[in-house]
Amino acid sequence: MKNLSGMLKQAQQMQTKMQEMQARLEAQVVDGQAGAGMVKVSLSGKGELKSVKIDPSLLSAEEGEVLEDLLVAAHADAKNKVEAIAAEEMQKATAGLNIPGMGGGLGGFKLPF
Repeated sequence: MKNLSGMLKQAQQMQTKMQEMQARLEAQVVDGQAGAGMVKVSLSGKGELKSVKIDPSLLSAEEGEVLEDLLVAAHADAKNKVEAIAAEEMQKATAGLNIPGMGGGLGGFKLPF
């Protein structure tokens, strides 16, 4: 029974840490850019698009395809940064928790965003 009690306590600690981590992620704003800064996007720590900034020189009809590619690239840049921050926060949240089969962390656990 002592083992079960310890596991329940760890689960409660983990839940608290996960809630704190989610709050920190929501407060983050991460910028991504492409085309030497000609296109910039900002994402929340949860991956929600917050803003887009486009250099006016890209707003001509001839630059439409380039602009589309740069938007995708800038979003990918920001998304990679969000994922790195989320992984770091997850590592902090699970540090010291001894979860069987997970080596003290959550291993390959992925966030749902």
